[in-house]
Amino acid sequence: MKYKRVIHFGIIGCGLMGREFASAASRWCHLLNLDFKPVITAVCDTNPDTLTWFSNEIDTIKAEYTNYKDLLENPNIEAIYCAVPHHLHEQIYIDIIESGKHLLAEKPFGIDLDANEKIMNSINKNPHVIVRCSSEFPFYPGAYQISKWLNENKFGKIIEVETGFWHSSDLDPNKEINWKRQSKTNGEYGCMGDLGMHVLHLPLRFNWFPQDVRAFLSNIISERPNHQGEVVPCDTWDNALLACSTKVGEQEFPLFMSMKRIAPGHANTWFIKIIGTEFSVEYSTKYPKQISTLTFNSNEIQGWKNADLPYVTAYPTITGNIFEFGFSDSILQMWAAFCDELTNRENMKQTFYCATPEEAMKSHYLFTAALESNKMNRTILL
Repeated sequence: MKYKRVIHFGIIGCGLMGREFASAASRWCHLLNLDFKPVITAVCDTNPDTLTWFSNEIDTIKAEYTNYKDLLENPNIEAIYCAVPHHLHEQIYIDIIESGKHLLAEKPFGIDLDANEKIMNSINKNPHVIVRCSSEFPFYPGAYQISKWLNENKFGKIIEVETGFWHSSDLDPNKEINWKRQSKTNGEYGCMGDLGMHVLHLPLRFNWFPQDVRAFLSNIISERPNHQGEVVPCDTWDNALLACSTKVGEQEFPLFMSMKRIAPGHANTWFIKIIGTEFSVEYSTKYPKQISTLTFNSNEIQGWKNADLPYVTAYPTITGNIFEFGFSDSILQMWAAFCDELTNRENMKQTFYCATPEEAMKSHYLFTAALESNKMNRTILL
């Protein structure tokens, strides 16, 4: 089909997630009835070896760089996807925004609250630039359905909410240390900065920002081998449990959030459970086709109902409803939402948009308070 708008993208940071975006752009034909399309025109990474995969696999690339400032001077690039370590967010994000290029960037939008405030200041000075935060899990069919039920006020009075993101990639104590396991590059938030925006995306979208937090942070494996085989400090938080309360209107309820890099039995699991007086739901990407619901009726025996989810997504695809949804599909949906907003602004083809910088900023307030809570061994008011 002919596209109303072709968006020329540059990628800064050509590691795992950079390749995922390139793959998503290459699968654009998977989506139906869209009048916009991303085309990856340029890539940049300080390690030139990482660019080889792109030059071999992506035939739309016209330029490769090892200095991101050179990419920003390319007049043919309209938007950027940026995936770099947290300590690099502040300067690179600000430079991208001030270059006038739209930005989809990785969480947490700065290594700490101070860095985030500087990024937000740049965003506020450049309101014509669309900036969004990468968070793909709410685009799974189960999460997307839950967001629609929340918009319909289906739950009655909310009793409590539990949500989390668990994986076990750090369970092996001999796994080589990398930037995510060092506070100088990952930040003091540890697993919260790495995983927390995924957990907060839906709560923040529905204004469930905590009033307080009691945090329990764990540094389970405090040493790891480096590239030379030497044992060095591993000084970031591996797991985080946050017990919060939130209030929306007259409704006040507990909100439990957990982020774990060391969760045996979980390869990569995002989940949410909402308990309400009229309706309750539980969904996990561990079983992506299954959703559990409970509808309260005083004349019936209470019981959870498990049902298979159809492949119904924010943006329709060629895939039949009986098939399974996966991680790469969620990234494709997220990118469609970002490109939709670039093309159609407030007239997007559907209403679920990517995580915003304001939502990322609120995550910094929460994580900063969580660090204080863990240090002081008490609840902190936000």
